[in-house]
Amino acid sequence: MSTIKKSFPVSLLFVAMLLTFSTNAQERYTIKAGDPNGIKKWYMGRQIAHVMSHYGIDWLERQEREMEENTSQLLKNLAVKPGMVIADIGAGSGYHSTLMSKMVGKGKVYAVDVEPEMIAYLNDRIKLEGSKNIVPVLSTEQSVSLPENAIDMMLLVDVYHEFSFPYEMALSMLNALKPGGKLVLVEFRSEDAMVPIKTIHKMSEAQAVGELKAAGFIFEKNIRNLPWQHCLVFSKKKN
Repeated sequence: MSTIKKSFPVSLLFVAMLLTFSTNAQERYTIKAGDPNGIKKWYMGRQIAHVMSHYGIDWLERQEREMEENTSQLLKNLAVKPGMVIADIGAGSGYHSTLMSKMVGKGKVYAVDVEPEMIAYLNDRIKLEGSKNIVPVLSTEQSVSLPENAIDMMLLVDVYHEFSFPYEMALSMLNALKPGGKLVLVEFRSEDAMVPIKTIHKMSEAQAVGELKAAGFIFEKNIRNLPWQHCLVFSKKKN
């Protein structure tokens, strides 16, 4: 009987936590139709886009990408230092992970992606190119699956708008960052009609800042020097 009495309150607490989480999630997201290029799920007035699968690897590795996105300038914006631990969230083919791995030296780059096919591609790429400091990580839709307080900087390039659970993912990223760590969010500008990208795959500065602030991030600045994209810098509060 004593065992039952001790476990019963814990069970009630666990159930209550589940119900609270479920209720909050239901209030957080809206299910309704919209752009066919998106899923029928909305967050803070924004429809979530379909995920680019491994079938889009050729587009990620296109020769025109440097010219269109000025990746070299983005890397300068990051101000990467040797020894840093960086997480490339939504790493895909490893386009940015590979470039950053050459900048961190004895540091580390976690190449995080939700698709097993992308992780397999990353593993093959690492073997082919002989990279020693890239660690592929299979994430989930609600967690980046990284250690707590372990990351100096996170980079998200054209991926956040596809998260099925943006709030939960933001909390997970915040948890994985070191106090004072940076998150750099790169998204195609919805404010610019001349950017040749589907509307649902763009984000406004106000929308992005609002969503990340809702999860506890501190907005620092928008580095306005990329041809088509915002380069939004956020940070985690220092202890």
